[in-house]
Amino acid sequence: MTTARDIMTGGAECIGADESVLLAARKMAELGVGALPICGTDNKLKGMLTDRDIVVKVLGKGKDPESTTAGELAQGEAVTIGADDDTAEILRTMTTHKVRRLPVIDGHDLVGVVAQADVARNLPDPQVGDLLEALSTD
Repeated sequence: MTTARDIMTGGAECIGADESVLLAARKMAELGVGALPICGTDNKLKGMLTDRDIVVKVLGKGKDPESTTAGELAQGEAVTIGADDDTAEILRTMTTHKVRRLPVIDGHDLVGVVAQADVARNLPDPQVGDLLEALSTD
């Protein structure tokens, strides 16, 4: 059985909920990623911050990225997957919640992220096609 741990990209770095969106953008550029998990001071996952969030919710609304915090953009409870959950659960969770990036947790610890690209590289074409279709429709 293939699990989230098998296909995830490990070593995910967080942006602190109290850190600026500008710092998050710089960190994304440095790491070459389009999203960062948002972690609170309690080390618990608060959500995901994407490059699109920065453009639409900060820059597009005329907010200052240096004074806007990552935590201000966290919405509701973070959607996650367990490290030992199988690929069927990954696909179900991504499809149900319409997310392209899924933080992987082991207990309460963030251990990686399963992105749409990880799914595409590791699962059979029909499953990948179903996921892409589900994420592309409203």
